[in-house]
Parts: sequence; C-alpha cells; structure tokens
Amino acid sequence: MVIALALVIAGCGQENGAKSAGDGKKELKDVKVVLDWTPNTNHTGLYVAKEKGYYEEQGLNVSIIQPGEAGADTMVASGEVPFGISYQEGLTYARTEGVPLVSLAAVIQHNTSGFAAPVAKNIKSPKDFAGKTYGGFGGPSETAILQTLMEADHADSSTVKVINIGSADYFTAVKRDVDFSWIYYGWTGIEAELRNEPLDMIYMKDFSPKLDYYTPLLVTNEKMIQDNPDTVKAFMAATAQGYDFAIEHPDEAADLLLKGAPDLDSKLVKASQEWISKQYKAEASQWGIQKLEVYQGYADWMKEHKILDKPFDSAKAFTNDFLPGQGKGN
Repeated sequence: MVIALALVIAGCGQENGAKSAGDGKKELKDVKVVLDWTPNTNHTGLYVAKEKGYYEEQGLNVSIIQPGEAGADTMVASGEVPFGISYQEGLTYARTEGVPLVSLAAVIQHNTSGFAAPVAKNIKSPKDFAGKTYGGFGGPSETAILQTLMEADHADSSTVKVINIGSADYFTAVKRDVDFSWIYYGWTGIEAELRNEPLDMIYMKDFSPKLDYYTPLLVTNEKMIQDNPDTVKAFMAATAQGYDFAIEHPDEAADLLLKGAPDLDSKLVKASQEWISKQYKAEASQWGIQKLEVYQGYADWMKEHKILDKPFDSAKAFTNDFLPGQGKGN
C-alpha cells in the first residue's frame, strides 16, 4: 500500500509538472460534438470555431465526430456526447417519449429543404406530384407533408407513388427510379447547379408556415444544462462566434471547413457556403435564436396529421439562454 501510494503521489507530481510547463496556458476541457451526418456546410460554424481557436479561448478542446449506428440524438440524450446536431422533427418525437434533449440554437433560421425534380420532369408545383413517383427515406412525416402541400394546391396526394430510396444518391435516383425527392437546397441543390443539372425546387415552408421548422438544430441534454451550465455557455459562445464568422466571411469559412474535412469537394463547399451563409441568421436579430411559435406550430401540424399522439411542451424543448447576450449571466 505504501509503494502504491508513493506511485500515486509521484504520478500526481508528474501530472502537475506537465500542467505547469505550459507557459501559463490554462488546462482545456475535452468536449465532443457529434454531427447528424457527414460534414457539410450546415456544420461550418463548428469547424470555424475549432480551427480559429474560439473553443480554446473558452477553455475547451472540442472534437467534432460523426454519429455511430445509434445516431446523434441517442448519443447526446444518453450523455455519451454532450452536444450534437439534430433537427426539430426528431427532437419533438424525443421529448414526447421522455428523452431529455434540448435545443440550444437553430443552425438555420428557416427550413431550406423541399421537394426537387429535374426540370425535364415538369414538376413546377405540388399539384404536379400527382401520378408521379416520390423517392423517400422512410420518415413518418413524409406522406403527411406531401398531403399538406398537395391539398394547398388542390390536388390529391393518394395519386403519388411513394417508394423508399433510403440514403441513395439523389442524382442517380431521379434518373432511374423516381421523379422527385426531398433535398436540402443548400447542399444538393447547389450541387445540381454545379453539375449543370437544373432543378425545380418546391419549398415546403411556402405552402404552410407550420412547416417552416428548424432544421438543423444544435442540441444538448437536460443533465448537461443542469450540471455543467458554464461548459454549455462556453461552447455556445465559441460556436456562435464561428457561425458569425461564416456569415461575414463565407469564402474563408469554406476554407476552414475544408481544412477540417479535406475529403469534401472544394467547389461544392465554396458554392454551398456562399449560399447558406445568407441563411444562417436570415432576418433574425442574431445567429441561433429560436421562437416558441415555431416549435408549437410544427407540433400542432404533427398532431393534426396524427403523427404525434402524446403531449409536447414546446417551452421545454429549447432555450436561448446560452446564446451570447441572452439569458441570465450574459
């Protein structure tokens, strides 16, 4: 026991020596943030904050990781990872099942996703979906969204053939299997422009304000907020700084994303970043801010279409308190 204690004491001394040898630099806290998918321009602010040292300035050593089989929501909710990228539909489901996810910021202010078709398909509005084949990914809301858009355009959604293409490449699918599919314009739409394969894009938010929900989100869990509010505040201060930089300097921000994720197509990243940097904040007072009515409106829509059958407390699903200048202590 004496020998063991001596080794522990010696070890502690060596560790303390290592810490003090850093020329006065404070010790950094290791923190992970998990993406929802492979790196793309939805995530640029995270990479900017890491590459420009904003996290380090806040006392954090941040690792950006990709999700495992369980997915980002599960990893964050379980506490395996403190922060992650999610989306409002998944968060809403999670909260109704007692899963303690909380959104800290809207990465983009408006829903930039919608249904896209090559111009040769002649799908100009939701009524043109009639008789066509839709390639979906198996989400529970897809058919209800098609119904909402088509009813608004005085068309019958039962005439649409729906097949599940999962994560198949959009450009391959619309040439071979389907007429239209759901995309995020800021990535796939921009890629279509670069490929000189023009699309007709139908944004769901244009047909129902309740479908102008937040996607993606930056989330944590309730325990993290309760037990480590200072870490949450520090992480969000640096992350907001990263997105603010991307808003003001899209070209340089694209370079920083490419530095952190060098396998990406540089032309696509540059073009996507130029487009999406205008969408991050849009007309909002600051990046990341969230509104109660957006959460409530989408939950109401889900209930109307019997996608949601359990109570949902919109006010507990998100917080703006950790954004710079918001909440207590800012």
